Amino acid sequence: MLNDIAAIYSANAALFAASVFVLGLIVGSFLNVVIYRLPIILEREWRAQAAEFAPANTPGADSASLAAEPPPTPFSLSTPRSACPLCKAPIRAWQNIPVFSWLVLRGRCADCKNRISVRYPVVELATGLLSAWVAYRFGFGVTAACAIVVSWALIALAGIDIDHQLLPDNITLPLVWLGLLASVLFGAAGGVLPVLPRDAIIGAAAGYLSLWLVFHAFRLVTGKEGMGYGDFKLFAALGAWLGWKLLPLIILLSAATGAVLGILMIILRGRDRAAPMPFGPYLAAAGWIAMMYGHGLVGGYLRLSGLQH
Repeated sequence: MLNDIAAIYSANAALFAASVFVLGLIVGSFLNVVIYRLPIILEREWRAQAAEFAPANTPGADSASLAAEPPPTPFSLSTPRSACPLCKAPIRAWQNIPVFSWLVLRGRCADCKNRISVRYPVVELATGLLSAWVAYRFGFGVTAACAIVVSWALIALAGIDIDHQLLPDNITLPLVWLGLLASVLFGAAGGVLPVLPRDAIIGAAAGYLSLWLVFHAFRLVTGKEGMGYGDFKLFAALGAWLGWKLLPLIILLSAATGAVLGILMIILRGRDRAAPMPFGPYLAAAGWIAMMYGHGLVGGYLRLSGLQH
């Protein structure tokens, strides 16, 4: 039966893309949970770790009173059940259908009529559309499966970085190792991900070290930190999946996009020039474009410049 399904999807790219679109909508709903909850989970873990040293290192700390504090309520990606942030009414199953429920409820809670952010259906729809785009671009097979997983990770990372200027190790590091493992298991020549192991290893190392060097050079010159270590790890992950040859294109696209949008925000919204701006979303967007069309873009540039015939 699996062979029959594979044969159908291989012969019908549109059907495969449509199926992946539906799957992407469902995954997009889960990514909304990850974007919202993972930073809170990490903050709780950091506070718990800091509290272990508080009695010994904080003046006036009372270990007995700390021990008497009630334990925090369980909080994970699955617990507690999703609820309205204002009235705490649980979200029923029919109210959690991606995009559709938000439209039916007109963007409001079914109980208290509090507004529900439009970002939830946007993330769901974007995940569905980008997943379908990947499926149609690469067709049924390992390449599409890998590219879809990378796309989901990039969406989650971009959302978290926009909200918290944080690129969690819980996502970036597994993405690096998955890229390296995929290169060993499925790596192929010809610029299709996953790349050959040699290109993946060099790409991961070059991705991390290049931004690490820029970070320390900038800090040495200005005395300020221009980016976070999460950016190094995300760039390393993109290098592991796409190989070292596409890293210059990714950094060029991300820097250009960040510069243009940063200038527009200063002009149109009066953003403080000194205010920090997350680089992860631009890196993620540039990485996705390079994954989809990177070698074509590089080849087109070389032909236009006369460096390649």
